[in-house]
Amino acid sequence: MKTKKHIVVLSGAGISAESGLKTFRDSDGLWMGYAIEDVATPGAYSRNPQLVLDFYNRRRAEVANAEPNAAHLALAELEVYFEVSIITQNIDDLHERAGSSSVMHLHGEIFKMCSSNDKSIQAEIRTAIQLGELAPDGTQWRPFIVWFEEPVPMIENAVELIQQADIVVVTGTSLQVYPAAGLLQYIDPEIPVYVVDKKIPSIPSWLNCISIEMPATSGMQELIRLLLESINQ
Repeated sequence: MKTKKHIVVLSGAGISAESGLKTFRDSDGLWMGYAIEDVATPGAYSRNPQLVLDFYNRRRAEVANAEPNAAHLALAELEVYFEVSIITQNIDDLHERAGSSSVMHLHGEIFKMCSSNDKSIQAEIRTAIQLGELAPDGTQWRPFIVWFEEPVPMIENAVELIQQADIVVVTGTSLQVYPAAGLLQYIDPEIPVYVVDKKIPSIPSWLNCISIEMPATSGMQELIRLLLESINQ
């Protein structure tokens, strides 16, 4: 039996926008009405931990009420025909709830919390994190999120993964946030890179790019058609 080709997907906030989860780069540069400097940096947390906790508590509730959309479901469906690994910049769990079995979260997960001093000390959280709730090491629980100005611990694993790809799919990302956007530099120039987005971001010219300029939900159906066509040739 022929081994399945390996698709590596790089997904961003745009894929979850059609599930009602806002992105901060779509229009005014604000995320749920806040500047990222006020809610998504270590400095913001030091200055006003209550504001930051409240922000992510609301975000957690929004994600809990959201449902995977047709784009998430299409990526899960691809596992019938391909080995599929997803590298996501998203902190929601919509890929997992749609049925995708291999999801790497570069920027953390909204349904986890960690010690303010040691991110390896983690616990699941489905409700609100309260100021004064302490991790086992005695420090405040904080959202398990990689904030701006913090290192991205999973980036080396993501580089290894994308170097193993037979096919790459890029969807819902502006490719403006690094180091995630830099993953494109590690793609073999011989392999096809399908970019699915209502507005195609800037892609390095040396990549073998196939653009599908459509919203993620409808664009994924076109992607499946093209991929199945390619394996049946």
